[in-house]
Amino acid sequence: MSLRLYDTASRTVRGFTPLRPGHASIYLCGATVQGVPHIGHVRSGVAFDVLRRWLAANGSDVLFVRNVTDIDDKILRKAEEHGRPWWEWAATHERAFDDAYAALGVQSPSVSPRATGHVTQMVEMMQRMLDAGHAYAADGDVYFDVTSFPGYGSLSGQKLADVHQGESAATGKRDPRDFTLWKAAKPGEPSWPTPWGAGRPGWHLECSAMAEAYLGPSFDIHCGGLDLVFPHHENELAQSRAAGDDFASYWLHNGWVTMGGEKMSKSLGNVLSVPEVLKRVRPQELRYYLGSAHYRSMIEFSESALQDAAAGYRRCESFVHRVLERVGTPESGVFCAEFVAAMDDDLGVPAALAAVHGCVREGNTALEAGQHQAALGAAGSVRAMLAVLGVDPLDPHWATNGQSAAAEHALDILIRAELDRRQEARAVRDFATADEVRERLATAGVEVTDTPDGPQWTLSKKEEEVS
Repeated sequence: MSLRLYDTASRTVRGFTPLRPGHASIYLCGATVQGVPHIGHVRSGVAFDVLRRWLAANGSDVLFVRNVTDIDDKILRKAEEHGRPWWEWAATHERAFDDAYAALGVQSPSVSPRATGHVTQMVEMMQRMLDAGHAYAADGDVYFDVTSFPGYGSLSGQKLADVHQGESAATGKRDPRDFTLWKAAKPGEPSWPTPWGAGRPGWHLECSAMAEAYLGPSFDIHCGGLDLVFPHHENELAQSRAAGDDFASYWLHNGWVTMGGEKMSKSLGNVLSVPEVLKRVRPQELRYYLGSAHYRSMIEFSESALQDAAAGYRRCESFVHRVLERVGTPESGVFCAEFVAAMDDDLGVPAALAAVHGCVREGNTALEAGQHQAALGAAGSVRAMLAVLGVDPLDPHWATNGQSAAAEHALDILIRAELDRRQEARAVRDFATADEVRERLATAGVEVTDTPDGPQWTLSKKEEEVS
């Protein structure tokens, strides 16, 4: 493959060589299901769904694991605050995350393991670390001894002297830099039996055990948000290698969605839930917005940027539908060379989208000139490229987005017919008819903007509020 990826561990862009030719194994740190998902939560799902689709488009058989953290301090605390059983609270919000992923067209993982279902594997992994002298038990807790592992800090660039795990103080720790593998049971909390006493897993141990269970001791790519590099991924790497696993060959991290320069976070109160944002734009438009930036860059949320992205997607969608209506169904076609080069360069979606929009412009020109086969071919290429980004306008998934999407498509067909009549009138310098069409649309609350891609329409703010 010619795909190159930025590897956090080496801090370089490396050519991707899978452990097994023709296969790709990926682990993505999934949700801690403590509340309703916001758009910052689902960005990693969108970003690495694009990676998965690009690998598959190049012939790879992809095994994709995305875990669920369903036992955690935050889950226990929030369940208690709301007077709900912890397991019911976790299950409720796991479904909310699944709904959000599905709404945005994120493919279901090959497997979605829960932490609570893999305690046996965690106990076995801890025993291997204990036997190797990398872990110790104290007062019912089990800790990882960071000083026993020479490579600790290599992933994040942390110096051992500066390490702060962010854990509460514990009497059994030999060194405050050590991190918890297993937490001794507390009154009223869920627990599982182990040779060192009843308790529950530490966050870092969960992912190492589940990755090994489904991907084996060595796998290709570990993904997650940039905020997980330390301590979570650093600790995963250390404990897995201390237990005898090679673990991940590549580490990929996506940037945050920010508001006011701060990472979107419930604790800061600067969150926008997925259901709330889907009142403003359609699911495919939100996905396009979240996926349009380079996966490693930050996205500073703004309403104008969201609406600009939605309009950009509609230009592509409108072109494909116009070809469908005038010429016939455009079958998914080939990628243009610029798109391939961009995607192979560390999933360079911004440059890839530039190639898509260039193809849309060429296709619109061909369609207006009556070159139907050229327009059909361009629409097929646009479909293929947008499918890699998860937003093919003719994907049946987007047909299930409810009556509002169907109504918008029907409205688009009717308005497009008027815009075509306006274009024909302008072509023969019949400006009276062209102005009449525009004024009639304006009276109906439709704003028309002439762009290099042809005339585009939007509902006026007043009309949107009425509807």
